[in-house]
Amino acid sequence: MRLSFCVVNTDGRELLQACLDAIATTAPAGLEHEVLVLDNASDDGSAAMVRELGRHVRLIELTERDGKAANDTRLLRAARGELCLLLNEDSELCEGAVEALVDALDTDPRAGVAAARLLDASGRPQPCAWRLPGLGTALAGALFLHRWFVVQSRGERTRSVGWAQSSAMLVRHSAAAEVGYLDPAFFVYSDETDLCRRLGDANWRTLWVPAARAVHREQLSADAAAERRIVEFHRGRERYMVKHHSHAVAIAVRALGAWPYLVRALAAVVLPGHAPRRYLLHARQALAPWRGMGLREAAEARNRGRRESAISGAAIQLGRSTKPGSTGGR
Repeated sequence: MRLSFCVVNTDGRELLQACLDAIATTAPAGLEHEVLVLDNASDDGSAAMVRELGRHVRLIELTERDGKAANDTRLLRAARGELCLLLNEDSELCEGAVEALVDALDTDPRAGVAAARLLDASGRPQPCAWRLPGLGTALAGALFLHRWFVVQSRGERTRSVGWAQSSAMLVRHSAAAEVGYLDPAFFVYSDETDLCRRLGDANWRTLWVPAARAVHREQLSADAAAERRIVEFHRGRERYMVKHHSHAVAIAVRALGAWPYLVRALAAVVLPGHAPRRYLLHARQALAPWRGMGLREAAEARNRGRRESAISGAAIQLGRSTKPGSTGGR
């Protein structure tokens, strides 16, 4: 098998259908491929929709919600392709994207990852590749120079980058297996950063391929769990810093990371359309990333509630079946 399309979905039924439609229309003719969808215990009928499509899709259904890194790893382990295209449910491949990504990895045998140029819903390019996080990148951010010295998704030529967003990322299966896939300690955010860092340590390159375009709708950035996402974002960044840098550097990055959010919070007081509270939450979490309830805790609470409901339902059913005159207890 040459290529595996690997999609993780969490309550994104309509977006998932659009993602699968884009795969169907952009998959190159003659390229042997498979499509895998991991449904992350969705409540919106996503899995049923996939079955109703009647396409050749391998559906993996979880009964309990898990993190993005763990789920991408599940897909990579299940995939049969030499190359695996990781996709979020809110990503839609554009024409020619698959060919460009595959060509990038075929051209460079030491490239372990090739990531697409991401566009927002209006077609504008989004920052999607950066230098690996460290003291230097944190200092650039504190001086509001991040756009010029950290962002690497610029230009029209394929280039080597520190790390890239995994919303539309082609991974060489053998390279990912060599480094142990994604680290499930990262629930979401910084998981692909960590993967690209470990691939780099193993002498694999990460490429950003501007000829490969994908629309990334980022529906998760404005939903009801926005505050939990902010908590998880900073928790992931802290985990990366502690894993790959010294304790002293991690502490310095916390302070440098909080500063621009504090400045933005102050500016938001007088600028219309900006929320000081959101920036202050970012600053707090940058300084104390262990505080707050993140997406991991929300998922664990949801899973626990479902288990308790199932046990309670089973107990009620058992009680009914053992009442006098019931035939269920015989």
